[in-house]
Amino acid sequence: MNEIPQYRKLYELLRKHIEKGVYTEGDLLPSENELSAVYEMTRPTVRHALDNLVRDGLILKKQGKGSIVRKPPQNIGILSIAGTASAIGVRYLKTEILQKPTVKTWPENFPFKLSELEQESGCIYMERLRYVEDEPVFYDVNHLPNMYLPRITQRSFENKSLFDILRKNYQIEILGGEQKLKAVKPTVQIRQLLKLKPGQPVLYMERKLTTNKEHFSIYSTIYFNSEKHAIFGSF
Repeated sequence: MNEIPQYRKLYELLRKHIEKGVYTEGDLLPSENELSAVYEMTRPTVRHALDNLVRDGLILKKQGKGSIVRKPPQNIGILSIAGTASAIGVRYLKTEILQKPTVKTWPENFPFKLSELEQESGCIYMERLRYVEDEPVFYDVNHLPNMYLPRITQRSFENKSLFDILRKNYQIEILGGEQKLKAVKPTVQIRQLLKLKPGQPVLYMERKLTTNKEHFSIYSTIYFNSEKHAIFGSF
């Protein structure tokens, strides 16, 4: 496995400090010069790490002030390549694993076209129920190609970010994607999981996220309770 680049080491450190509350909303991060001196990195390396924090919505850069920690958005960033945990903030998000990662064949009538290599490799299947402020907001089913992911079925995903685990442990970065959205009538199972009211529709999404690994995309079907939360994001 390739050595982790220096900018990513700093990025992960600063991200952890923001998520753990070492730096809170409105705080200034140390300057580029200070970070360069403390961590013995060049300014371009530091700037690269900060640019990734900006991309993930964790900080804002203001000329003449520096890097300012952002407040987690109130809307749900499941359309963002930064991931839901980054968009909401790990302090506001809980994840319950309904089906631990397991190796399976791809389902018939899969909504997205698979590459030949993906099809041959089988998939890692996982189901999650995710809560915002202790209320179930969305249920998702994930399919990942069974490659580049040694021992992933042995990892714990409870209250953890899938994107974080892929980025930190497998150097898999999300680059972009495509998705389809529509309102549907929920099944009894979905209504119970999301605590929907009688007659309340649910937002259904099919999503494909492309990554920096060839022939490796992340596929999800998501049921979202939008009664109290909007969704947002960009690719």
